[in-house]
Amino acid sequence: MKILCILMLHFPLACEARRNPALAGRPAIVTHAEGSSRLVLGFSPGLAGLQPDMPLQQALARHGRVELIPADVPHYRTVFSGLLDRLEEITPLVEGAELGMAYLSAGGLELLYPDEDALIDAVYKAIPEAFLPQAGLAGNKFLAYLAARRCPPGGRRVLAGDSGAFLRELPCDELPVSLKTREKLRDFGIAALGDLMALPTGPLMAQFGPEGKRLAELALGVDNTPLYPRLLERAIEESVTLPSVTVSLPAILVAVEGILARVFAKIAPAGLGIGRLSLWTRTWNAEHWERLIQFKEPAMELKTALGRIRRVLEDYPQPGPVEQAGLRVEQLACPRGRQESLFREVRARDHLAEDIRRLEFRQGSPQVYRVKEVEPWSRLPERRYVLAPTDR
Repeated sequence: MKILCILMLHFPLACEARRNPALAGRPAIVTHAEGSSRLVLGFSPGLAGLQPDMPLQQALARHGRVELIPADVPHYRTVFSGLLDRLEEITPLVEGAELGMAYLSAGGLELLYPDEDALIDAVYKAIPEAFLPQAGLAGNKFLAYLAARRCPPGGRRVLAGDSGAFLRELPCDELPVSLKTREKLRDFGIAALGDLMALPTGPLMAQFGPEGKRLAELALGVDNTPLYPRLLERAIEESVTLPSVTVSLPAILVAVEGILARVFAKIAPAGLGIGRLSLWTRTWNAEHWERLIQFKEPAMELKTALGRIRRVLEDYPQPGPVEQAGLRVEQLACPRGRQESLFREVRARDHLAEDIRRLEFRQGSPQVYRVKEVEPWSRLPERRYVLAPTDR
């Protein structure tokens, strides 16, 4: 199956320029906060050397005379969702991978679009030119992404046949991995994908963990990641503007409780609960704060959801006085039934395993380990055993 990748590399700034035409042609950086750090979310096309998620200080060291724009992520998502709706009129299999990046299935459309150029032309008609889209078509998502990266705005590139020669000279900065991993590759002197191809998988996994195996596969042009089309269910979004800016957690929780009440009023009659939601706030100086909240069991009532949200707000403080708050319910779910064992010992073990799962879910990492024998013949005691997460 062929995959078409559509890239809009400067999507956040394009959204801001549509709201404020005076920004057109002016050097600017869209910033967002992550904890106490300020990072780059988007930037003007002419600012060389910048990358998303780069620390703002590093960006300003390269380009000091730029305008800084606080990110309005909810607005960007609304605009991007509208673009995905247009693309779904061309093909129903559309994945919104991240803001400004979409993947489309290019298979089975021969009766509507006689060739690949006709399909890409239809896509370009659905996307305003101001977003500077780039299109790449290939046999998997990674190659399609690289093809899109290597063409100019409004251009297209189709990869067919052996991609080895195309990949060999590409810089490792093109890899869709974390900024930390790309920096580590540079520290090791691995600048191009050709250098990465020459390395065995074992040493890469030793240095990068599970991501090392993916690095080895991507360097060879192998990507088995499936296309994840958008769910047919409509996401529920609610927001509120607070009467006055505040840093008080109880005041923020009161606002969130009102939002949740409106959500449950919509879903409760159908017997549905909340499986996953994104909670966001916006401060008086336009700083954006957001957290994705997963529910191990669907939250079927307001009290359950509010308790989980309270813990997240306590663990992740706000970047400043809050002016707006909102949430987006990304997954609705039904309550799950479970039959317990007739045997007391089995029930006790299941209850203990469930308590461990809840603890680890809340902490976000394994909390209970067991000693596992790995190399009993080793002369080094620390290599004979390892701590492994408990099997549940």
